[in-house]
Amino acid sequence: MYIGIDWGGTKMEVIGLDGHGVELCRHRIPTPREDYDASIRAVVDLVEHVETVTGQQGSVGIGLPGSPNPLTGLIRNSNTVWLNGKPLGRDLEAALGRPVRLANDGNCLAVSEAVDGAGAGLEVVVGIILGTGHGGGIAIRGRSHAGFQGLAGEIGHYSLPWPREGEYPGPQCWCGRHGCLEMFCSGTGFELDYKTTTGVARKASEVIELKRAGDATARDVYGRYVDRLARSLALIIDLVDPDVFVLGGGMSNVDELYDDVPKLLSARTNLWQGEGSRLVFSDSVATPIRKARHGDSSGVRGAAFLWRE
Repeated sequence: MYIGIDWGGTKMEVIGLDGHGVELCRHRIPTPREDYDASIRAVVDLVEHVETVTGQQGSVGIGLPGSPNPLTGLIRNSNTVWLNGKPLGRDLEAALGRPVRLANDGNCLAVSEAVDGAGAGLEVVVGIILGTGHGGGIAIRGRSHAGFQGLAGEIGHYSLPWPREGEYPGPQCWCGRHGCLEMFCSGTGFELDYKTTTGVARKASEVIELKRAGDATARDVYGRYVDRLARSLALIIDLVDPDVFVLGGGMSNVDELYDDVPKLLSARTNLWQGEGSRLVFSDSVATPIRKARHGDSSGVRGAAFLWRE
């Protein structure tokens, strides 16, 4: 049995899958906040829950915000900041009495969708998270590609490409820098743009409904979001040229994105590089952009599949 845990900022979800990827058990709990020891206990409790329900012992894979440094084993780059600098993998292995595999949640999304989701059968799948944070992950032939330093696909903390007037230096990110893509292309960034524009705080889903109802301000905020996301994906195409992008996280449920972002990627524009140019350094762009087939379950399924090989 494969056991996967999706370690989110507000909830932790566990799943048990059989060897064919069939779900045997699923359970959620609130994520312990600001308490490292309680976080370790929560993982142990989740694993025990699955094994009690199924009567089987399983391998354990965990997808989390941030990633383990392969040189030190310490967690870095997590917006769940109480994990940073901690030897999470070693501590979990000691608590569970077995090996544990950790990966960035973007890589887990990519793995899940590469194995039996929207990217099944394709060589290179890039998963993009558009949720509380903004991140990415790469799966090659169904396996997580973390890279030499475990940073492959860490798109949330490079600068917004080709910044326009008013976008530079950009909002300050939790990482300490300004203008990170996380502050523009996450659901949180979408909400921040609306609040900065109007002075009113609304959830992303509310802004989208206003946009659909014809509200001009909400339409403009959405337009800027699509534009910024297209610039981010264009840079990834130039670097990686994946077979498909698969979107996950709350903003991935905005169906208009799957028409509007490809139009910007393929259109000729004079906004950034001159008349007749495209965002992608190519004479054409046809990279598919798809919604995660497994939806909110992709992260936890991908975590379980870290042991699939």
